[in-house]
Amino acid sequence: MARDVTEILASLRSGDRGAMEELMAIVYEELRGLAGAFLRRERANHTLQPTALVHEAYLRLVGSGEKEWLDRPHFLRCAALVMRHVLVDSALRRRRQKRGGAGRKQVPLEEVTVAFEEEHTDIVALDKAMKKLAAFDEQKSRVAELRFFGGLSIPETAEALGISHATVELEWKVARAWLHRELAGTRP
Repeated sequence: MARDVTEILASLRSGDRGAMEELMAIVYEELRGLAGAFLRRERANHTLQPTALVHEAYLRLVGSGEKEWLDRPHFLRCAALVMRHVLVDSALRRRRQKRGGAGRKQVPLEEVTVAFEEEHTDIVALDKAMKKLAAFDEQKSRVAELRFFGGLSIPETAEALGISHATVELEWKVARAWLHRELAGTRP
């Protein structure tokens, strides 16, 4: 019988070298789906494919030295964050190559969900706004990250953070408003 993710994570924490491969075998398709969702939100001619994004995230996760993931939601949250960093790094490289990224526009957060489904958005501007939100309020930032980048539902976010559904809903609403103002160029 296959072990569950929590058992595999415990083995990983205790130094089992094969546990990471076992973990990835179980969550690979979920991560690939998440990567696909990220890339659908990017520009159409993005050079990364979902498989490449998952593999780059895997290499960074393995190389990070962190093996203290508590459970499946915690691991997926960390993987989503790593994928976000891979995409931001890619966008920054692209901007450097274009010498400033002329022609990019910022998209207000209230339009980002639609923009992510239909066209690319400025992932670098969003990342900067997310970092400012984290400095302003860590919990709101974590809720926004899980909902926006992690693709988690309200109940999944509540479980991952150990807070109530109502708190997630409120924090998400405030975080979206804060990010919207930040991306629009006004101070909250």
